Amino acid sequence: MLRSSPALVAVLAIALPSAASAASPQSFKGEYTVSFLGLSIAKSTFSSRYENGIYSIDGSVSAAGLARLFDDTRGTVSSKGTISGQKMVPQAFRADYTSGKKASAIDIRFANGNVISTQVIPAPGKRDPKSWVPISAGDLVSVLDPMAATVIHADSLDKVCGRTVKFYDGEMRADLTLTYASKGTISVPGYKGETVTCRMGFEPVAGYRKGRKALNYLKNRSRMMVTFAPLGQTGVYAPIHATVGTQIGTLTISARRFEAVQ
Repeated sequence: MLRSSPALVAVLAIALPSAASAASPQSFKGEYTVSFLGLSIAKSTFSSRYENGIYSIDGSVSAAGLARLFDDTRGTVSSKGTISGQKMVPQAFRADYTSGKKASAIDIRFANGNVISTQVIPAPGKRDPKSWVPISAGDLVSVLDPMAATVIHADSLDKVCGRTVKFYDGEMRADLTLTYASKGTISVPGYKGETVTCRMGFEPVAGYRKGRKALNYLKNRSRMMVTFAPLGQTGVYAPIHATVGTQIGTLTISARRFEAVQ
């Protein structure tokens, strides 16, 4: 589940495609698979549209393969906002998902890129003040939702890495740092060309329980690599492949389709 699994939140944050505005409307489509130890465990499909400085992204995520025998999770996600210069400025983010018979939702609203309201259903339980790191108002200024956080505006492949992304998933505030690793090429339906790979660091800021092993692993030991490819001639780069090390193995996220559509 999104709210209860920071590792999955990080996976989704780097697996969702997006794009930039342009003078004429543009639409993009991405289809991804998530695998663990070579076995498919989830799939996602996302479509996005950009027109006159406004973006909207809609998608679906569901368990797949053997994972459905243990956790039949499925859901929908959406994000909308505006584009100012080279920055995504979110207005609203919504995730609705079910796991078995249990339904959950996350709804985040923004004003000028700052979080103004968050609703999580079901509501989180009472936190232990001795171990919980609370979120302050300052933590929610100029942050991105998990979908908008996937977009990198850059002048070239050489300038995609070397930055920190501030994101908020409805409970946790974290920083994702991208440092250059390598260049390469890739060929998938819809795209064939150059890519850049960044190593991603994870730093929880607030909204988490201190001492949590999964978070400590992501922060101190996990090897997370994200490969970006350009979305047409927009000057925007989105993930096309990623690997995330967890305590029990490596998750691999791969695009099955990555293309501009009319």
